[in-house]
Amino acid sequence: MTEVKAKLRNYKQSPRKVRLVADLVRGKKIERVISELKHVNKKVSVAMRKLIESAVANAKHNNKLNKDDLFLKTITVDEGPSMKRFKEGARGRAFPFKRRTSHITVTLEENPEEVKREVKKVVAVEKETKK
Repeated sequence: MTEVKAKLRNYKQSPRKVRLVADLVRGKKIERVISELKHVNKKVSVAMRKLIESAVANAKHNNKLNKDDLFLKTITVDEGPSMKRFKEGARGRAFPFKRRTSHITVTLEENPEEVKREVKKVVAVEKETKK
């Protein structure tokens, strides 16, 4: 199984907001991921779709992999450098805040049949009652 990686560094949105979209697409096939990201109404969905398409292009060009066989193995969102800024307040005061950035890493893999989400079965346990 071949892994293909692509990175987007210093994306100007907080990791907390980016992780919301990353959690939607983790572990799915590439065709479904791209179609879902087209309909997500978040700023990061455009950048994430371009990143995934870049990883698919890397897989085709460098490793000669078929797009239909790929799935999104992992997607991680890490915190990048934050820029310190100030917001003006009343009476000449300044309130500091941070403009946060994100590092997004995507890993694609071949053969989605081997990685299936296992559904845990809940087994009811019968208790013996005393009479």
